[in-house]
Amino acid sequence: QVQLVESGGGLVQAGGSLRLSCSCAASARTFSRYTLGWFRQAPGKEREFVAVMSWKGGIANYADSVKGRFTTSRDNAKSTWYLQMNNLKPEDTAVYYCAARIGDIPHTTASDYDIWGQGTQVTVSS
Repeated sequence: QVQLVESGGGLVQAGGSLRLSCSCAASARTFSRYTLGWFRQAPGKEREFVAVMSWKGGIANYADSVKGRFTTSRDNAKSTWYLQMNNLKPEDTAVYYCAARIGDIPHTTASDYDIWGQGTQVTVSS
């Protein structure tokens, strides 16, 4: 079972940018077999889908609320993937989680993932 470690959260003003990283304690070969997702959860709300990238790296899907502002990418050689967040808004404030599952189907439902990072807080001030 691989483990995920997130970093990169913080406090930023509206319109600013942050990049989240999620490192996987696994070989590059193992890491490349995983589909990777990003989710977020604001206080009092359900965990919601943000972005996903298939293990082949050829398919990336985004929630409508972040399209055009967020970009996900992966570096299989480093067993790390990223969420670049631009033009942040106060409504993006949440704990962000990375998640992984074996296979190349870009699932967008949290219950489809069985490996999770510890979460990192992103706070956007107005």
